Amino acid sequence: MLASLAEAADAVERSRETKAVIISGRGPKAFCAGADIADWGALDTVDFVRLWIGSGRLLFDRLARLPVPVIGALHGWVFGGGLELAAICDFRVAAPNAMFALPEASIGVTPGWSGAQRLARLMPQALLREMVLTGERLGAERLLSVGFLNEVADDPMARALKIAERVVRLAPRAVEATKLVLGAADGESKEQALDRLAAGLVSATRDRAEGVQSFLEKRSPNFLGD
Repeated sequence: MLASLAEAADAVERSRETKAVIISGRGPKAFCAGADIADWGALDTVDFVRLWIGSGRLLFDRLARLPVPVIGALHGWVFGGGLELAAICDFRVAAPNAMFALPEASIGVTPGWSGAQRLARLMPQALLREMVLTGERLGAERLLSVGFLNEVADDPMARALKIAERVVRLAPRAVEATKLVLGAADGESKEQALDRLAAGLVSATRDRAEGVQSFLEKRSPNFLGD
């Protein structure tokens, strides 16, 4: 799944036509039930920290910073890494049967894919501590009441598509820049936002074109300040 998500991120980052992304689970049982214990359970400490936690964390951070809005259509189990995946979304629509949990402590580990930090910005501390420190499973209506979910809908995919339809009618570069600003304000890579917004500002200037052209022509540039 991580490899597939990375491939999808590649495609979105390369595309100028993609204006919104919807993430949903396959089948009725779960959006995502979290990491397969059989996969990581046999890893020693070094591989667990470097390969499993490190690579997953980098991917989830990358997904959170995609240039287009990401909409989560959530149903069934949204557990562990699945809840961390839901947390990277800009919009979250859940089915009434969706259940949310961070059960890592029950098997002797901690949330490792930026979930605890990102979720701390998305829900009240009291609720997050209840989930992390007790493993309690919470329903969709409770997470809607604290603002983690945008809405609860019988058909979350249909509602996600409606949100996407509204998004794609907007100016795509304005949406991209606004998402960068919102992310930076929320602690989502201020450095990247500053670099990209600054680059976007200067790349449209005639001075930038003059600088490139003068370099290619091996002459001193004539900057005009516009």
